Amino acid sequence: MAPALTAEIPQAPHTLSSLSSAPKSIFPDGIKTSGQIPPLHDELKPYSDFPKEITGSTVWKKEDYENNPERWTHSFSKEEVEEMSKAADDFIEAGTPLTGISKDNYPLPTMSAFLTSMRNELLNGKGFILFKGFPVQAWGLHKSAVAYMGLGTYLGYFVSQNGRGHVLGHVKDLGEDATAIDRVRIYRTNARQFFHADDSDIVGLLCIARALEGGESDICSSHHVFNTLQREHPDVAETLTTPNWYFDRKGETSVGQEEWIKTAVFYKERGQDGRVYTKWDPYYVRSLTRFSDKGIIPPLSAAQEHAAAVLEETCNRMALHMILEVGDIQFLSNEHVLHARTAYKDYPPPAPRRHLMRLWLSTPEDEGGWKLPFADSHEKKRGGIQVNDQKPVAPLDAE
Repeated sequence: MAPALTAEIPQAPHTLSSLSSAPKSIFPDGIKTSGQIPPLHDELKPYSDFPKEITGSTVWKKEDYENNPERWTHSFSKEEVEEMSKAADDFIEAGTPLTGISKDNYPLPTMSAFLTSMRNELLNGKGFILFKGFPVQAWGLHKSAVAYMGLGTYLGYFVSQNGRGHVLGHVKDLGEDATAIDRVRIYRTNARQFFHADDSDIVGLLCIARALEGGESDICSSHHVFNTLQREHPDVAETLTTPNWYFDRKGETSVGQEEWIKTAVFYKERGQDGRVYTKWDPYYVRSLTRFSDKGIIPPLSAAQEHAAAVLEETCNRMALHMILEVGDIQFLSNEHVLHARTAYKDYPPPAPRRHLMRLWLSTPEDEGGWKLPFADSHEKKRGGIQVNDQKPVAPLDAE
């Protein structure tokens, strides 16, 4: 029997570092990300509890925006660039490590109100924005990283993106084998990334260098996708709400953890009239054959294979296409927006390879975040990837 809506939220099944145990100047939000954890299965709702149709501003169609870029882009003004530049210069002069950046030491007195409203729009509105005119070429990698992470502090808390503790990630082709999906993260290759959501509440991508061809972005409202599935393929919608999907951790596990998480693709917030949240990445459900072939976990069923194919096809039909130019920053909600990128080809050397700086940001429940059916819903640094006691690091380039 599911617990009452007023029941006390269970504690996270692992110990997170408190501010008292971490030097605040270097790790202002603590050391550990809560990491990939399974949902509280008693809190997951059956398909019959899901809405037949979702309404509101989180439901949008590509036709709403594809010919109206002014509705989803914001070009930084001269004054905004100057404010970010001064904050970045002061931070660099103070000698604080990048992991120590916060709103306290990266003040944006004029921009902060706008960024607060943008945070709400990401979480509760259309769920995306494209900033333009961030001067990466004039500032270089270090100052750009400082200013970019500084912006991020107004939207959420940095969480680790991999087992190395990267809170500043780098989407770049490192020549890794994109077919070895059981151990290779696709962001480190030039292969297509199918529609997915990352393990954070908000994801940011800053374009440092473009590819010769490809590497373009597609996004869609997962709530519009859900409505479409309910209308056209209710059997698929039901399959995607059933918590019998196994997601790979790809070896990024702490001692004692299983190598997978069992969950649903669509699930609901806790509480009355909970919203529909999406967790999905086809690479992570297709990479577990090393376990299913041995009978340790079940393979994807025919219904799941069909659901995965229909979901991708539906997302492609609904997708808003955009191209990130150098100096563009895309922020997306992982709650209700799915994103993808096309395969790409880099310029030949010595030209720089395609390079995006990435942020994964947490928005805990106590600070306006979604009420997720996970034990870490209240944690400041919920989500992300945490391996043992790995501390956060912020490299300036891919490694």
